[in-house]
Amino acid sequence: QVQLVESGGGLVQAGGSLRLSCAASGTSFSISAMGWYRQAPGKQRELVAQINSNLRTNYVDSIKGRFTISRDNAKNTVYLQMNSLKPEDTVVYYCNVVYRFKDYWGQGTQVTVAS
Repeated sequence: QVQLVESGGGLVQAGGSLRLSCAASGTSFSISAMGWYRQAPGKQRELVAQINSNLRTNYVDSIKGRFTISRDNAKNTVYLQMNSLKPEDTVVYYCNVVYRFKDYWGQGTQVTVAS
């Protein structure tokens, strides 16, 4: 059973930085895509950034140039470095991995950016 454990959320002032981490366990094969989504209350979950097994990345336009996704395959961990945070980045962020054609989700971590 794949399990994802997220860490790194919290409260930060506008313009500040946070780094989210998500460690996957319970895998015997390599993980395909790893990524981060976010969901505001009453809205659909949206992709923030994704990185595949070839380290190709994909970002939503609103965070390009501010956020960087990376992964450590030896640790089965994906990171999201978030810089120049804005109040509108305040939402719950969810880790996602695609493993053997299935989606798995983390429990979510709150990011709050104070103006």
